Amino acid sequence: MSALPLNIAAVTPPAAAPANRLGRVIAVSGAKVVGLLERDAKADLAQPQRGPHIGELIKIVTDESTVFGFVTGISVEHPLQRDRELRRVELELVGEIDHRAGDNAPFQRGVSNFPALDDVMARASSEDLRRVFTRPVDSSQRSARIGALHQDHSIPAEIMPTELLGKHFAVLGTTGAGKSCAIVRILRALLSQHANAHIVILDPHNEYAAAFKDQAEIVTPADLELPYWLLNFEELREMVIGTGSPQPDADAVLLNQVVTQAKRNMVKDAEAAMQITIDTPVPYRLSDIAKIIDGILGKLDRPADMAAYHLIRERFAHMQADRRLAFMFPGGGGNSALQGLVTRDNMAKILGRLFRVPVGGKPVTVLDTSGVPAEILNVVVSLLCRMSFDFALWSEQKAPVLLVCEEAHRYAPADTKAGFEPTKRALSRIAKEGRKYGVSLCLISRRQSELDTTVLSQCSTIFALRMTSQKDQEFLAAALPESSLGLMSELPSLRNGQAIAVGEGVPLPTRIDFDRLAEAHQPHSRTAPFASAWQQDQLGAADLGDIVKRWRHQV
Repeated sequence: MSALPLNIAAVTPPAAAPANRLGRVIAVSGAKVVGLLERDAKADLAQPQRGPHIGELIKIVTDESTVFGFVTGISVEHPLQRDRELRRVELELVGEIDHRAGDNAPFQRGVSNFPALDDVMARASSEDLRRVFTRPVDSSQRSARIGALHQDHSIPAEIMPTELLGKHFAVLGTTGAGKSCAIVRILRALLSQHANAHIVILDPHNEYAAAFKDQAEIVTPADLELPYWLLNFEELREMVIGTGSPQPDADAVLLNQVVTQAKRNMVKDAEAAMQITIDTPVPYRLSDIAKIIDGILGKLDRPADMAAYHLIRERFAHMQADRRLAFMFPGGGGNSALQGLVTRDNMAKILGRLFRVPVGGKPVTVLDTSGVPAEILNVVVSLLCRMSFDFALWSEQKAPVLLVCEEAHRYAPADTKAGFEPTKRALSRIAKEGRKYGVSLCLISRRQSELDTTVLSQCSTIFALRMTSQKDQEFLAAALPESSLGLMSELPSLRNGQAIAVGEGVPLPTRIDFDRLAEAHQPHSRTAPFASAWQQDQLGAADLGDIVKRWRHQV
């Protein structure tokens, strides 16, 4: 570039130059283009024409098409000598409008007609932006507005529901950047066109009930029903045996034996009973567990085996007595012995409530998991994810489900030693195979560098909000297509409510400003009011007794 004549910066644009002309192409290398910005020879050298900014969409007029690219870099050579300075702009090409297809030719991603040297570069007009970022009104696939383009607020920022849901999406960003508001905005845009949707939100912070109270079934631990007999072997093993047993594998074999027999006892047909395994979701009585163990113990004379059976029985009794697990073991009431509870096969009712069948005007289920004990939260999430996939599979795509997983890095961590493997496997299965069977995944995370890359790589659309961590930015850049990398430099400077949207669910990678939510639709922030609470002494000694009571009784 240094061999270019120095007086080229003052070239006067020809008379036939298009409106908003910026300059001309001086280098092309694959999808990367370098342009030289021109300045009107009559303009004041001290006040040159304002050049493009990072992330702006620029068009290049060729003989057969108009090619579009995002600004990824700008620079000045000889900045201290105004009459000799050269101002350059670097572009990443993203798509084109082929004029050979007619005056109303649509914008298409990818470039088939690359620019040549001296082709004209110009600012994209509002009409250009509208053709690039919005679908035609008569399009068979409707789009939904979620905000406005940062480059031009008169142009809506839209999502394409089929592409967005068909191949999963993620909302990523640092704490306080506006992820919760962004996901509410996206979901409400989807619901505006799909009143009979089936959306399940795993809400660990009790944020979304306030945002969807008019359209959601709010499920809390107080009225949640996930009977213990829905657990598969791995989930049951985690709850009953855990990692504290000196011989977990041997204990797991005994657990399998006892629970499988208890399930088969509920089936009168002997042939059908033999087809039941420990993973079959059929009810069984806890009292049968005790009877089976007592029968086995009466025939054993080895203390080692007896200890394992006693452990299984006592663990079931402990879980039934735990008030916090009432949604799994109803009617325990604090008794330490296994009860002969009435066992109902209400699986259809449970599925209907969780997955909104029928919808009944409430297409969203908000599962408040904030009250679920931390030690079994991974098991509960594993069960819900697995049920989402199986429901979609056996409903044969008649009721496609969107599973929204908040704090996804907890359940699908990059660290192979962290988390609960069945939960990670359930999310991975949805990510890899879900679109075939009718279950879509939305991942939300503030620690994207701790998220499993296999799961994230399956999300074809990403909404990246502000990120200040270099580690997070590098991790995200590795998961994005090369044409989007130029926009990633804007991540640290994004304001709240802004995002870089890339992938197949949006017309083109770009910076967007989300529409502001109405007050009634905003998620409930869980940040404690430290400043206001510390202005006065709100609790007295008399309040401590009530706190202790609620603490002990988990109310």
